[in-house]
Amino acid sequence: MKTKGTLILAMMFCFLTNANNITVSNISLENLNEPNWVQVEFDLSWENSWRLSAGPSNWDAAWVIIKYRVNSGDWAHAQLSTSDFVAATGSTIDVSSDGLGAFIYRDSDGSGDLNLQNMRLRWDYGSVNTNDIIDIQVFAVEMVYVPEGAFWVGGTSGDEVGKFFEGGNSTMSYEITSENAITVANSAGNLYYDTSVGGSRPGDQLGPIPTEFPKGFQAFYTMKYEVTQGQWVDFFNTLTPTQKITNDVTDADGKSQDTELNRNGISWSDGSSNATTTSPDLPLNYINNLRLNSYLDWAGLRHLTELEYEKACRGPIAPKPGEFAWGNANIATTSYTYINLGQPNEQVSNPEEGVGNIIYGETNGTPTGPKRAGILAASAINNNREETGGSYYGIMELSGNLYERCVTVGLPEGRIFDGMPGDGVLTESGLSNQPNWPLSNGEGIGYKGGSYFNGSNFIRVSDRFDAASVLAGANNRLGFRGARSID
Repeated sequence: MKTKGTLILAMMFCFLTNANNITVSNISLENLNEPNWVQVEFDLSWENSWRLSAGPSNWDAAWVIIKYRVNSGDWAHAQLSTSDFVAATGSTIDVSSDGLGAFIYRDSDGSGDLNLQNMRLRWDYGSVNTNDIIDIQVFAVEMVYVPEGAFWVGGTSGDEVGKFFEGGNSTMSYEITSENAITVANSAGNLYYDTSVGGSRPGDQLGPIPTEFPKGFQAFYTMKYEVTQGQWVDFFNTLTPTQKITNDVTDADGKSQDTELNRNGISWSDGSSNATTTSPDLPLNYINNLRLNSYLDWAGLRHLTELEYEKACRGPIAPKPGEFAWGNANIATTSYTYINLGQPNEQVSNPEEGVGNIIYGETNGTPTGPKRAGILAASAINNNREETGGSYYGIMELSGNLYERCVTVGLPEGRIFDGMPGDGVLTESGLSNQPNWPLSNGEGIGYKGGSYFNGSNFIRVSDRFDAASVLAGANNRLGFRGARSID
């Protein structure tokens, strides 16, 4: 098997300072075992990694996938083996049971920069001719492990619209203790929510929520940050010309221009080979649900559900009235000033101390639009959960910056979601092929956590004002992040 002299390398995150700056380097093919498999060797590193056996009892990880092409043809997803991999010293490799990717993380407690060298994943290349010229891309994206366990949703004395509660008592939180089906009814022991404010936006108040719907009790991974423009460009540039047309965020179904708009700097001229962006480290806006599905399918990930969203924010801690993702209702109110705009080290020069920092209507400042993923972790005066805006598990910007898209329990198109991940393959036109994912017209997807534009009411963890809103298009305030269940 021949490889090009310079293998193509794509990095899905590139952060400096306190962001994690994940990089893949030194890719090679080793130990060819004709005609069955070959090992893909690479180095992997990122900053501010951790693993804890107490408290949150979790870790961060890299979700690694491999794409390849034969003789400059179309890019395809590499099938990995669950055996014959080599973990670098200090690391653990969990190859997914479907062979679509691998989670790589620390093998013991610790924190700080992680530099893993000469690790290998076995690629079962199947029908590839060993005399062909092979291009390889290794993609890595930062994820956070959310462990199995019971947790509560909604239900406090706060006035969050459409908040969950235990039926019959709107101030009582509802505890999720398993992945069993959940009855939706306004009676003791069942999950319920009010629709007197917001109308149908919080949902139809119907159920049940099936056993297959991911409820957050079982362990799962979710992305540490919202999907960035750089990640999107990396994905887009592996597509065929036809698939690119379907997923072009600069067209009339996206931002309708190639020039920057609300800090979206993606540009692609029809017929050109690759898209570019002037803002690779900024979260991606102007993406509609059809294209969101395409990205997650291509990456071997899936949607986050709104129940998992609340678990990801507060962990096993009981809900508090009006709380945000950092665990209380204390929130910054000073308009932020920014330095190094558009750079990998874009930062807030005047973060508040002793309160929750967040990119929302009061603090957004100039320029308007989303700010660099991880900006508050890099800017905080004190590196604690509140001032960095982090969740219980260390997941960033679940409140503010861009809305989180979550599968809703409030519509039947959401309740049929079974948590199956994408298979790494799109249709010829560039669409997702997953049958039980939310529909492209927006039915089944809801919106949580607010954005840089919204007031504080919309960014509270329990607020469900738009938890079942149907929105088919794209706009400047919507983002997303991927998730994946544990095998």
